[in-house]
Amino acid sequence: MEQGQIRELLYQRYIEPTKKQRKNWIGVEIELPIVNLKKQAVDFQVVHQITQRFISYFSFQVTGLDDEGNIFSAAEPKTGDILSYDCSYNNLELSMGKEEDLTVIYRRFREYYRYLREEFHKEGHTLTGMGINPYRNYNRHIPIPNGRYRMLYHHLKSYDQYDLPMRFHHHPEYGMFSSASQVQLDVRYDDLLTTLDAFSKLEPIKAILFSNSVMLGEREDLLCCRDMLWENSTHGINTHNVGMFDCQLDNVNDLMRYMEASSIYCVERDEKYINFPPVRIKDYFQKASVQGEYYADGVYKKIQIEPELEDLKYLRTFNFEDLTFRGTVEFRSVCCQPVCDCMTVAAFHLGLKNRLYQLERLLKEDQVIYNKGYTAAQLRKLFNRRQLPAFVDQDALYRLAKRVTDLAQEGLAERGFGEEQFLAPLYKRIEARANPGQVMMRALEQGTNIETLINQYGAL
Repeated sequence: MEQGQIRELLYQRYIEPTKKQRKNWIGVEIELPIVNLKKQAVDFQVVHQITQRFISYFSFQVTGLDDEGNIFSAAEPKTGDILSYDCSYNNLELSMGKEEDLTVIYRRFREYYRYLREEFHKEGHTLTGMGINPYRNYNRHIPIPNGRYRMLYHHLKSYDQYDLPMRFHHHPEYGMFSSASQVQLDVRYDDLLTTLDAFSKLEPIKAILFSNSVMLGEREDLLCCRDMLWENSTHGINTHNVGMFDCQLDNVNDLMRYMEASSIYCVERDEKYINFPPVRIKDYFQKASVQGEYYADGVYKKIQIEPELEDLKYLRTFNFEDLTFRGTVEFRSVCCQPVCDCMTVAAFHLGLKNRLYQLERLLKEDQVIYNKGYTAAQLRKLFNRRQLPAFVDQDALYRLAKRVTDLAQEGLAERGFGEEQFLAPLYKRIEARANPGQVMMRALEQGTNIETLINQYGAL
């Protein structure tokens, strides 16, 4: 296939949808770790029973069964809300159907969450708001038994087969113990490049405000292990598939070239997922065939496949600002937050979207963290740590964080839905100069037990 054809395919799938007239929809996805209060592995039978109760109580319809007949996905037909499990039955996800008003999303989320937490408590389990499951070492890290998640785990476990100049961590099961808070917002074509650029430059500030994924007993210097887990896995073999757009995108052609250099690692044939070593999209469609593996009868078998145009739909990247085929940008760099602060992530991004060009100017003119010899990606890594780098004036840094949050508040207030209430926790974090990860580590060092924190971070 000609390079021009590949670019046209990408353009039609990802760029063309941004030209359509749409309302300013909001999509919120919140993953939550499930914790067995007995300090034992999460009981999957309990999970399945509560799932059944939930869908009966809220009149959800089953949309996904695993290979053993258990429900891993169900949806509410009117709102589009989805209850599902991400990677394993240790990680529950609530994906809220799109709305124009974040307060409407919050009311439904609150109703679902309160029901679920009460049901889990009856069974000696709970839900909490931490980006890393605090009891991960007790759990069974078994993927949901279906084609997609089995394939994904197989792909992540293959890291020891690569002889590459990169450091892999040894947690291919990380998707089964890490939880995120993500938001999708519609983006207009005229705003696309500015959105990707401004929000990429914002990532260091997001690190100091939102970091909440600490791997207790391991790498406790990192308050947001999430970045490392993705970047130092097989997803990070091609750096264009993870992290931020850490380069200048001057026009849509630059973005197309960036996307062409991202990699595909799986497709489907005859309802079977097939995975293979990551191949750049622009190279994949030049190949006559690709050798992969698929699961059947308890083993993995080799298969030779020919690339097809439809395979483009299996391109999955994990960028902090991910352009989707829906004409949205999915913001996916933030850990699960304490549940009482669950709407801060969506509110922050939504408000700043409404002040996009003011945000762009603020960060372009910044002298607090930028223009000191560090890229946005380098700053994000530095600000994910417990100790901020010595060159940063912390007074000025938190004044900058407040200016950004003020912009978000202005953007929300202009919308007129009262959504600015959800930013209150961020102002408290700025005043205390502490994100949830720092608060947790300080509390543990002062003698608070983890059980108390699990309850506090799970309270709504």
